[in-house]
Amino acid sequence: MNNYFEWVRFGFSALFTLLGLFVLLSGVIGLFRFKYSLSRVHAGALFDTVGILFMSLGVIVALGFTLTSFKILVVIAFLWLTSPVCSHLIGNLETTIDDNIDEHLEVLDKDIVKQIKEGK
Repeated sequence: MNNYFEWVRFGFSALFTLLGLFVLLSGVIGLFRFKYSLSRVHAGALFDTVGILFMSLGVIVALGFTLTSFKILVVIAFLWLTSPVCSHLIGNLETTIDDNIDEHLEVLDKDIVKQIKEGK
C-alpha cells in the first residue's frame, strides 16, 4: 500500500512539473511571436506566474508537506505579488518612452498618455 502511494505521489509530481514546463515554454513562444513590447509583457506576466506555480506544486508534492514546502509556498506568494507590479512598471515605461505608440496599438485615451509623458 505504501509503494502504491509513492507512485501516485510521483505521478502527480510529474504531472504538475510537466504542466508547468509546458506553460513556461508556451510563454516563451508567445514572447517571440508577439510584435509589440506591451503584448510581450502581458504574455510574460501571465505565463511566468502560472508556470512557476505548477512547477513549485510539483516540487511540493514530490517532497511532501514539510517546512521546505511552506517556504516554497511563501516564494509563490511573493512572486504572485511582485510579478504584476513589475509588469505594470515595464508597461508604464514603454508608454512613457515610446513616441510612436499610436503606430503599434490603438490608444483610447490620448490625454492619459500625454499626462504620463509629462510626469503628472
